[in-house]
Amino acid sequence: MKIAEIKEILDAEVLYGEDKLDGVVTAGGAADLMDDVLATAAKGCVLLTGVTTDHVVRTAKIVGVGAIVIVRGKQPPDTFVEMAKTHEIPLLLSRYSLFVACGRLYMNGIRGLDGSW
Repeated sequence: MKIAEIKEILDAEVLYGEDKLDGVVTAGGAADLMDDVLATAAKGCVLLTGVTTDHVVRTAKIVGVGAIVIVRGKQPPDTFVEMAKTHEIPLLLSRYSLFVACGRLYMNGIRGLDGSW
């Protein structure tokens, strides 16, 4: 699924990566504990989270996440957005809760890697 489709499904605002919306993600997951992301995420997946600390972007870079979606309309600090830009990770903001955002993506074809994430 293209990041542009994720943007539409989640009625999301692009905080960084407007030029990267043609990028493709093949799986997704949601976590607020970055240890879980390190243990189970795969390169190119979309990460949904409510956490807006720099640790999220650092973890996403290590794993090779294809895009980050911040849920619940939480505005990340400027340093978070700048870090996403530095690492060239598309960053979206959705007003939906984590549960609803995951459900909307699942209903539209995004699956987890093995059902555990």
